[in-house]
Amino acid sequence: MFAAQRRNGILELVRTNGAVSLRELAQIFGTSEVTIRRDLRFLESQGLLDRRHGGAVASGALAHEPTYFEKTRTASAQKVAIADLASTLVDEGDAVVIGAGTTTQALAGRLARYRDLTVVTNSLLVAEALARARGVDVAMTGGTLRGSIFALVGGVTEQTLAGIRTRRAFLSGNGLTAERGLSTPNMMVASVDRAIASSAEEVVVLADHTKVGIDTMIQTIAPGQITHLVTDDAAPEDVLDRLRDLGVTVHVAAVETDEGAARVATTG
Repeated sequence: MFAAQRRNGILELVRTNGAVSLRELAQIFGTSEVTIRRDLRFLESQGLLDRRHGGAVASGALAHEPTYFEKTRTASAQKVAIADLASTLVDEGDAVVIGAGTTTQALAGRLARYRDLTVVTNSLLVAEALARARGVDVAMTGGTLRGSIFALVGGVTEQTLAGIRTRRAFLSGNGLTAERGLSTPNMMVASVDRAIASSAEEVVVLADHTKVGIDTMIQTIAPGQITHLVTDDAAPEDVLDRLRDLGVTVHVAAVETDEGAARVATTG
């Protein structure tokens, strides 16, 4: 087992149980307590957990990765508007890569009407949204299922993506800032999202206002790698301005919540 996989597994156990002992971790991962202690020191240095005598306990909000069901309850109207606007960045005949997330799932639903489109994805939910779309060819990566977000991750996923080249990649995440770009609390998710970004000529980030200006622990892609950002009109304007200064084309979906309708605008 690679160190990154083992450390991700440690984080999962800490978040699930609240606390774990050094001895338990060594037994679970079949390695020495010295190795586990080194892993805990690294994870603590990243702010992902807190070490205690004989083990570790869960840390703060930066380490929390929301589940799919938690995400569905956040900014749902904004995600619909973002998906509608993001779909205009896809043309008939395109080949695109779509990563995991509730906003990318909403985008996939908008793409089901296309007559000539190829979609590569590691998301079971994206694939499901396109399963009955007659004009869309869906290619899924292999990998290990990460049940909390219904997505495939790991080395096999990254190897599949390494052999792919598409026009655009559509990614979501847990945070987006002008200083660090897109970020997530999970190492394996971040690694796969980097592979997705590398497989495309342009990267499109889909991020509602609850993510803009938020920084989580693990950088996915730097600001300079982002070509387009699609967000909603509640996103902090100062952050959007800094991203524009870095060359990101910002597309804003304005949500009229009193009528449930949406209008869109694009600024570069």
